[in-house]
Amino acid sequence: MGKSKKNRIKTFNSTKSSLEEQILDGRVVKNKNKNKKIRLRAEEEEQFVDSKTTQKILKAARKQQVELNLLDDSFGPSLSEANKIYKKHKLDDRNSSDESDSDNNDNNEGEIDDFFDDIKLDAEDESAIEMFKNKDGVKTKTLAEMIMDKITEKQTEIQTQFSDTGSLKMEEVDPRVREMYEGVRDVLKRYRSGKVPKAFKVIPKLRNWEQILYITEPHNWSAAAMFQGTRLFSSGLAPHMAQRFYNLVLLPRIRDDLAEYNRLNTHLYRALKKALFKPAAFMKGIILPLLESGDCTLREAIIFGSIIGTSKIPVLHTSACLLKICEMEYSGANSIFIRIILDKRYALPYRVVDAAVFHFLKFEHDKRVLPTLWHNAFLTFVQRYKNDISSEQKEALLNLLKKKSHPKITPEIRRELLAAKCRDEEVGDSMQYEENIEFKEDTDFTPMDE
Repeated sequence: MGKSKKNRIKTFNSTKSSLEEQILDGRVVKNKNKNKKIRLRAEEEEQFVDSKTTQKILKAARKQQVELNLLDDSFGPSLSEANKIYKKHKLDDRNSSDESDSDNNDNNEGEIDDFFDDIKLDAEDESAIEMFKNKDGVKTKTLAEMIMDKITEKQTEIQTQFSDTGSLKMEEVDPRVREMYEGVRDVLKRYRSGKVPKAFKVIPKLRNWEQILYITEPHNWSAAAMFQGTRLFSSGLAPHMAQRFYNLVLLPRIRDDLAEYNRLNTHLYRALKKALFKPAAFMKGIILPLLESGDCTLREAIIFGSIIGTSKIPVLHTSACLLKICEMEYSGANSIFIRIILDKRYALPYRVVDAAVFHFLKFEHDKRVLPTLWHNAFLTFVQRYKNDISSEQKEALLNLLKKKSHPKITPEIRRELLAAKCRDEEVGDSMQYEENIEFKEDTDFTPMDE
């Protein structure tokens, strides 16, 4: 809408002015005092500072106060007292940041607990799981142990092949390079946020990246540094090299953290998520070695399994992992992973489905009492893939229920199996349907014009 004529009427001042002043007033635009309006508008809007910025401001103010007290000798504290004050404030800042991290950990704990909140074990289940523990499993080694083993093997190989051991020396790292990465080591020990050193980003591109990584002491990295390292190595290394990093560095660190604190740091949980950037390396370097070790706890299985359950993973890698787990020696953690992967409802190949069937059938003549986790995994398999098994496998599973039963879960499994339509029955129905179709020759043929 246009403005009304009433608003366009310009009111002239009653005071008389000369013609020159009137002309100048008409040509020159007067500067209106807009600063007052802007100031009033800024005062009306209330501004709030978030907690993170407040902590930074308080930290800077404390440092300035300590410096002022150090400079003022007349009434300020002594040097030792000032150092005590500074350390105290630094400790307070660290505690506040640790509290924020613990809040994030609580959120992760809630997500993990909600993921499998129905897993409740009684004394009988715990004793049954203890009976199935594999005490002769393959123990995982850390990067430091692997490096020391390699050095020992190299020295023995040299001593056996050469009589003159002084004629050949092992390749050593340049002292300047070692000194630089020792500085990187000190930075990664206390790293919390921000940019990482450029020398650290170059490690995945080096030929002897494992040897250089050993200098930085990955077992002493902070949790945030481990997350940054996982991001770096998962994207910068080939899948088989990333698998070595996951197996030698990431997996031992996460297991040690869980064993010490009985909970997983939020940065380490994010590192596990980031490790899925290379799904094949994740399965071969973390999940399978964890289960092959034989000492995987149920807590570890739930945490690692929640990563698989809440993330999108290619079907090929998931199927291969499930196939390997079904062929392993049984433990309670295996049932958790089998149940999680089956709950993803992927279109698994028949070979993997058959391996899952044989995994359950091999307990038919086992005299040990099976835990509830095994029955839950069995129920999940039948619910998701009952139409992908053959009729022979269906009969074998029904016979298995007569020997291995659970008072609450077995009736559900039997009901699902009886309602199943096996894959060979579907093929037979389709073949019969095709035989009943009568094919008639089309006589209504009109040739095309040439």
